[in-house]
Amino acid sequence: MKRWKGKKLDPWLLGSVILVSFLNFFLIWEDEYANNYYTTAVGSMMESFHNFFYASLDSAGSVTVDKPPVTFWIQTISAEIFGLSGWSVILPQALAGVGSVLLVYFLVKPNFGALAARIASLAMAVTPIAVAVSRTNNIDSMLVFTLLAGTWFLFKGVREQKLWSIVAAFALIGIGFNMKMLQAYMVVPAFVLFVWVAMKAGWKKKLTTLAASLFVLLSISLSWALVVDLTPADERPYIGSSSTNSVLELAFGYNGMSRLLGQDTGGDGSGTDQGALPAQDASDAQPSGLTDAAPGSQDTPSSGTQEPPQVGTSGQPAGAAQGGGGGGMFDLGDPGVLRLLQDSLADQASWLLPFALFAAAGLLAGARWKSRTEKHNETIFWLAWLLPVAGFFSVAGFFHHYYLIMLAPPLAALFGAGSVELLTLYKGEGWKSWLLPAAVFTTAATQWWILQPYEEKIGSFWSILILGLGIVVTAGLVLMKKNSQPIKQTVAVAGTLILLIVPTFWSLTPIVYGGNSALPEAGPSTEMSMPQGNAPQGQGDDDRRVSAQGLPDDMPLEDGPGSGTAAEGGDGQGGGAGPVTQDLDEKTLEYLRENNTGETYLFGTVQYSTATPYIVDEKESVMIMGGFSGSDPVYSVEELEAAVAEGDVSYFLLSESQRGGSNEEVTTWIQENGTAVPEEEWQSTSTDGFTQLYKVTLENGGE
Repeated sequence: MKRWKGKKLDPWLLGSVILVSFLNFFLIWEDEYANNYYTTAVGSMMESFHNFFYASLDSAGSVTVDKPPVTFWIQTISAEIFGLSGWSVILPQALAGVGSVLLVYFLVKPNFGALAARIASLAMAVTPIAVAVSRTNNIDSMLVFTLLAGTWFLFKGVREQKLWSIVAAFALIGIGFNMKMLQAYMVVPAFVLFVWVAMKAGWKKKLTTLAASLFVLLSISLSWALVVDLTPADERPYIGSSSTNSVLELAFGYNGMSRLLGQDTGGDGSGTDQGALPAQDASDAQPSGLTDAAPGSQDTPSSGTQEPPQVGTSGQPAGAAQGGGGGGMFDLGDPGVLRLLQDSLADQASWLLPFALFAAAGLLAGARWKSRTEKHNETIFWLAWLLPVAGFFSVAGFFHHYYLIMLAPPLAALFGAGSVELLTLYKGEGWKSWLLPAAVFTTAATQWWILQPYEEKIGSFWSILILGLGIVVTAGLVLMKKNSQPIKQTVAVAGTLILLIVPTFWSLTPIVYGGNSALPEAGPSTEMSMPQGNAPQGQGDDDRRVSAQGLPDDMPLEDGPGSGTAAEGGDGQGGGAGPVTQDLDEKTLEYLRENNTGETYLFGTVQYSTATPYIVDEKESVMIMGGFSGSDPVYSVEELEAAVAEGDVSYFLLSESQRGGSNEEVTTWIQENGTAVPEEEWQSTSTDGFTQLYKVTLENGGE
């Protein structure tokens, strides 16, 4: 307590915390399921420790989600405390977003001062993609918070020469690996470089420190994976979206090299490389399906329930873009140096990118290697985080827009630290004194450029405002360059802060226009960066009422602003270009409960989205036989037959889109050995045979 005595809370930091809390929390209680793939897993994980440990997607512990379990452990604990709902699984990520703002402040302040820390924390708070992700139960907000916590331990360890703190920093990256695998390793070069350049010790001690740190990093990273992979396959779930039922293969294949190369290396158990983007990533859920809303109704803005993508015989999602290509179905722009400034990506995290580069130049200008200060070392660290991550996104074959949250911490830190440094240089002489006017004008012009494609949607006010202010402030800085009046500093600070106006507006768009919990993205409309056929936010095209079992993904939707096939992402939720929410059919639920004769699972199904409302809303146990895409080879015919014989399950709910593909033998066995229940007995709304309930018993040929 003594160390905090006499210290006052920075009111400007408090303001940033209040702002980001509003941005992250407001209206999240209206999101019924969030990303329902992950919420379904949380519901299943609440049923048993076996499911909890493995992050099982279904009640039977048959198949895992396609990511490691740490974030879902946290979400499950939250759901146990507050009850399972959309907001309770979003809560940890929203809190992590607030925590990241605090960490950026405390990371920047010691060496760059309070003003720099205030500006940096504010920039972190209003980074649009950080806000969009923090309003969902996707993993990335928690991952960034964990990596920033590791950075805090790293800076502390190097500053105070404490080995345990440096090792703890690398240990937190290992925990991050158990959140989202190799994405956590994006910061490893920065951590290693910082130890080498900033630690005041001889090269032998540095090598020893790095060796110990990397050993701990790898040990923690691989701990869960090795435990799972060394467990006999019949005693654990199938590893969802893997090709070989292996966590390590999932990490370095599907969640590793396939991101860089844009290739599908898993998900159907074939282990073949189809050359398609791995679009069946869970956190990368594909928009598809129809809504369960009543005619004329509209779902909540952040609703995120989705049907899996239509899967062809090759095991790849229908409509997936080819690996190594340009925009593809997710509109990632063309690979290259300027990719992050292309209109498909720039509005997520690139608003301050030009200023950050000018800031880095100013912070490192005139530095001598042997006379580096802590400011120089930390600038090198943030650059070593920013540049490799930006480089990856500039060339990678496949990622989603919300992965760009990885750019937020270094951009915010460099923006805050650089604002103060460029102001100091501006007061001097020489070429360095012109960096601030150049940074303000270039960044304002870049923001104007980013806004151009959206003028039809939001009008020209914002682009005119930022360009006009940028020109006025730049002119003022140039005209007052020779002036020593105090007003010069005021104009300079104002010139920095105006650059946060448009990002602040953009960070409000997930609230104002609605968001997408499966594929979070900031902006007034997601139609520019989503598959063809999607309606802008709030313009769902098809509000017909269908049951939770839904219609096949390839059934065309009604003509309208968002028309297209369900596999293309035709939207009916009113929440934009993302997956849609489905409600369970009460008649189906009543029938299955009344006819359950002691079976462990209410029913089995191939696609998880069919099971979601039963697991989440009704806390029923459901067997999922196909993982995220419906193509994971979770059960063989023999295993399914044994489950029926042992009384685990007798009813199976299949839709037309679930028949065929990698699980064709299983679905065929169900159809051949089961009795189709007449539709009028169990379903309130007819789907003309697209969805069918089967009862399989031993008398029907189960043995």
